[in-house]
Amino acid sequence: MKLKSSFIVVSLLLLGSLLPGCNNQQPPENQEDTVTVVDSAGRTVEVPANVRRIAALYSFAAYTVCLLGRGNDLVGVPGGLQRDILLIEIFPEIANASVPREGGAINMEELLRIDPDVVIVRNEFVADQKEVEKLDNSGIPYVVVDYNSMEEQREAVLIVGRTIGREAEAVAFNNYYLDIIDRVDQVVGDLAEDDKVRLHHSENQATRATHADSLVADWTRAAGVINVSVGGDLELIGNDYYASIEQILLWNPEVIIVNEPSAYAIITKHPQWSGITAVQQGQVYQLPNGISRWGHPGSVETPLALLWTAVTVYPDLFPDVDMPAEVHQFYKTFFNMELDAAMIATILEGGDLRAPK
Repeated sequence: MKLKSSFIVVSLLLLGSLLPGCNNQQPPENQEDTVTVVDSAGRTVEVPANVRRIAALYSFAAYTVCLLGRGNDLVGVPGGLQRDILLIEIFPEIANASVPREGGAINMEELLRIDPDVVIVRNEFVADQKEVEKLDNSGIPYVVVDYNSMEEQREAVLIVGRTIGREAEAVAFNNYYLDIIDRVDQVVGDLAEDDKVRLHHSENQATRATHADSLVADWTRAAGVINVSVGGDLELIGNDYYASIEQILLWNPEVIIVNEPSAYAIITKHPQWSGITAVQQGQVYQLPNGISRWGHPGSVETPLALLWTAVTVYPDLFPDVDMPAEVHQFYKTFFNMELDAAMIATILEGGDLRAPK
């Protein structure tokens, strides 16, 4: 079955009409004093109807605020965002935003100083009673967003959209997200298990692997591959899961995708990895890197990671998909950014678009 790339381009252009034409556009005035938001933790939260100052202390939440066109209204961010070169080009005010979270804990003195109208955090904060007490005592409304699947990630986008007055934009993005899933499923959805490629996804570090209950497990499954570590024997260290090199050798994946250049170098050059089919056949790929690292659990570029993986692993099944065109249209539609051919190539090559620490 051949896909028609023009379909998604037209769809994106239509969706683009819902999105802000200017990154500095302010949300419309609302007659209501507050808006009710039900967050990912099931909490019912009243937030100001006209949020002006936003503290997003979770990378995904901050990226989503930017995706929905309000990046320059971020007054508090995770420090890593200030290293994202493309993001700072689009939303220069992020470079001057405060970083009120240090070592996993919120610096309440700093948070109160920047005086946000709302704080967006992830679930780990509400699991820590001390952090909950600090936020409750501050009087600042806070919203929790978290997810372990593509459906939950789309719901998190809607929660952020409602919180900051950008619901229409959130719906537009989710429609695009669903369309990508459908486009890929039309091609790989009926693949027999024996015909699916066995893939190892290296998350940040060479042996850090995908566990079953995770966003990465969900989107790699949707890409039509068998993610070898899902359901496998993994070691939990902190909040991350790892496989031993011996286990990866036994899995012997046909393709490896990585999202860090250092992991790519280890996998392709270290003798320990040389016996793996993916390494022997030159099937180790660096995931693209745009606003954030595609496929990373905190990225908003999950739909692009899904499409890129399917096209990379099964190129003969996707002859009509033009990834440079897909990239151009995505960033134009959702970030109002006109990328030239050189930057698109850098993104697709997984180029270094993060400033050093």
